[in-house]
Amino acid sequence: MADIETIYVLNGPNLNLLGTREPETYGRATLTDVEKLCADTAARYGWKADCRQSNREGELIDFIHEAHAKKAAGIVINPGGYSHTSIALHDALLAVKVPAVEVHVSNIHARESFRHHSFTAKAAFAALAGFGVDGYRLAIIGLAAKLGVRATS
Repeated sequence: MADIETIYVLNGPNLNLLGTREPETYGRATLTDVEKLCADTAARYGWKADCRQSNREGELIDFIHEAHAKKAAGIVINPGGYSHTSIALHDALLAVKVPAVEVHVSNIHARESFRHHSFTAKAAFAALAGFGVDGYRLAIIGLAAKLGVRATS
């Protein structure tokens, strides 16, 4: 059985600027706020949230490989702009076979047409968009449901 102690929460390019970057689109919550939300939500399921952010595609791929190597229960990923361009992230998610949920703070389908397609969503079992940072909480709850893990508190 896989070690279900840890889930990886991966954030892609420019998500380090949450709270200051286009707050009318992304809100005022910071990445630190997101990480706390994820840690608190994961703890309800007996998990630890290992939160990472990178502006570099290769580093995100390394994090995905690490999640597999460390037998993480799952991955919550906001690939940011790489969603729309990265076949490499798509392939990494498929290769490791770790259950993944894609999250977007904004509703990508209500924005510019180039944002409507996500390569990475095709490698996830679910995708959430437009719930603001609360989408991360919903993604963790969905991951737990997919894995049959019940809240402990």
